[in-house]
Amino acid sequence: MKNQKQAMLYGLATVLLWSTVATAFKLALADLAPVQMLLVACSASIVVMAVALVIMGRWQQVFQLSKTQYLQSIGMGLINPCLYYFLLFGAFDRLPAQEAQPLNYTWALVLAYLSVPFLGQKLRRIDILAGLVCYAGVVVIATRGAVTSLNFSDPLGVSLALASTLVWASYWIIATRDTRDPVVGLFLNFLFGLPVIAAVCWYTVGFGFSGVGSVSAAIYIGVFEMGIAFILWSQAMKKAENTAKVSNLIFIAPFLSLVFIYFILGEVILPSTYIGLVLIIAGLWLQQKKVQARAQGLEHG
Repeated sequence: MKNQKQAMLYGLATVLLWSTVATAFKLALADLAPVQMLLVACSASIVVMAVALVIMGRWQQVFQLSKTQYLQSIGMGLINPCLYYFLLFGAFDRLPAQEAQPLNYTWALVLAYLSVPFLGQKLRRIDILAGLVCYAGVVVIATRGAVTSLNFSDPLGVSLALASTLVWASYWIIATRDTRDPVVGLFLNFLFGLPVIAAVCWYTVGFGFSGVGSVSAAIYIGVFEMGIAFILWSQAMKKAENTAKVSNLIFIAPFLSLVFIYFILGEVILPSTYIGLVLIIAGLWLQQKKVQARAQGLEHG
């Protein structure tokens, strides 16, 4: 049953959770290595998704897939959670939250560009304009306003953040051909990815988890960012009569995130962060307007 009011409430709840995760990332990384943080978060998310599948009556679907679909789960699990979160957490480990978080939001634009060769979509002038605006914001944030010098504050950190957007966009392009239930699929991806994460953790930094606050933050990330937020957003899309209105809610998250970053982490938000973030959101808004126009054209065509 479609219900736009419920869809907006689910969407707002998701956005609120997404707004807190940049802060949670930094709190977890205070005492944990990125791979330790990923191991704890991934384990917590698996438990949450298992409980959700039982509550939603979909648990049996976990055991009813084909051999090909289980193999697909292994492959997609290597991308998300393994590679994507290795890169993302690595970026947050090196960059201030106010820099890493806006850079991560450019994945939506990367998705639009990758959709051209892989999904056969057309690249329009508005896509190019959106890209120029968006990545101008990236340069402003990455150079902390010293645009003319092109002196990046942490080139490796910026590279990890941008690489994570490429991986995340690629994951969603692969997911367009995924016929599994979304929650079942994500649960299996994380379940098959967990042993790889555990092996890398054991081989590199070991299982010496320290800091109750950091471990708690990592559990929070797994429960809310990786688990509940995904389920809420799936419900929002399912209930929505107008998906564009729900999708536009995501533009609130990066600005709300800066509030948490300032008050909880105590980061002084630089003017360059505000300017860069506005440029990134403006670029994404241009891209979103094009997608919405296309969708409305299909509805009335």
